[in-house]
Amino acid sequence: MIVVIHEAADQSRQIKELIEFMDAPQVLTATADNWRAQIGDSRLAAVFVSAGLPKSVQSRIFDGVAAIDCNVPLVVTGDGGSLSDKAAPWARILNLPNPMQIDELSAVLEEIWAVNVVRRSDTMAPGTELIGESNDMRMIRALIERVAPSQATVLITGESGTGKELIARQIHEQSGRTGEFVAINCGAIPEHLLESELFGHERGAFTGAQVARAGRFELAEGGTLFLDEIGDMPTAMQVKLLRVLQERVIERIGGTKSIPVDIRVIAATHRNLQQRIDEGTFREDLFYRLSVFPIEASPLRERPDDVPALANMLIDKVAERYGVRISLSDAALAALCDYEWPGNVRELANVIERLAVLRPHGEVQLDELPGAIRGDGGDRGEDDADAGVAESTLQLPDDGLDLKQHLATIERDMIAAALREADGVVQKAAKSLGLGRTTLVEKIRRHDLRD
Repeated sequence: MIVVIHEAADQSRQIKELIEFMDAPQVLTATADNWRAQIGDSRLAAVFVSAGLPKSVQSRIFDGVAAIDCNVPLVVTGDGGSLSDKAAPWARILNLPNPMQIDELSAVLEEIWAVNVVRRSDTMAPGTELIGESNDMRMIRALIERVAPSQATVLITGESGTGKELIARQIHEQSGRTGEFVAINCGAIPEHLLESELFGHERGAFTGAQVARAGRFELAEGGTLFLDEIGDMPTAMQVKLLRVLQERVIERIGGTKSIPVDIRVIAATHRNLQQRIDEGTFREDLFYRLSVFPIEASPLRERPDDVPALANMLIDKVAERYGVRISLSDAALAALCDYEWPGNVRELANVIERLAVLRPHGEVQLDELPGAIRGDGGDRGEDDADAGVAESTLQLPDDGLDLKQHLATIERDMIAAALREADGVVQKAAKSLGLGRTTLVEKIRRHDLRD
């Protein structure tokens, strides 16, 4: 839900109509006094706040939003320069000047959507526990227990989908640090925004910076900052990160004050950093700073004994999300254990979710698995994966089905899975789906996936 808060009722209605014209669902107009009661238990996608409201009122609204979810984007409408001095250093604040232009509103709504994709709880992602009793998993648990109480910087390496963030969260939870676990994907944020996201900025530091904003380093004060996909960090940012690791101080963009930070840094990558050093795209001195304590996350193909436990955990997640519980026949489970899982746990999660959509009741048989997993699909690739989906849908239920709705459901879930894997980056998700960006944006609106 998007909430519009303005001191003038006619202005609220106009903004609401413009947002709805852009095909945004659930737009509510409210006042500074009743907005909290109006939204009830609805999930906030964004709050539009008039810049003309008194500072004290703005502060009250910001505090109310933070109490619900400090990751809700705030959109300041109008040209007033009286933004609250207390204006939420935690917040992602966007600006829409008067008169409001459709192209500017469209860009703001797209950014709101992208933020909400990242915010949305990924119900198919593994939980916070490390599942499995293989030797590799036991070794990882032992390393976590050893390094967690220290202040050592940790570098987690491994293929995509192996649970590197779960390892980082376990280190944080066992560290005794009282601050937050703050994560940022260095490869998912455009280079020109990454510095602001990490270090924050002062008011007036660049066009549109109407309020000062804390970066992830400050938000992680007393806790842990997780730098995911560190191998994709631009070289210029690597220099600044190296300085923070050495001196434990930061400077906001546009600021002159050095701000000390008490944080634990954990980095992760699926890249070969030594190769990147040889290519000149990753600094060797930063590599040694980060890899004080290295941990390697094993691919799923090297620990097939963990597949049954992981599959059961993911089936529980499916039951929570869809309200249906699938089961696996012995032959189907054996095929899952024998498969090499190039996409690791993330691929297993996608397969279990797909089976829940296509086979919402009963026991999944071997012939209902994708061909690549059954072992008769040849070399695995996108065509094989698509063929596996097609094969598993050929059995028509006895009571028939609504084909249009069935295909729409499959499309929606595939788009949602691509967006989760791309951390909400539309261009990246579009590429993985073989779609143009504009086409994907339209499908996102059609399937109401923006919030």
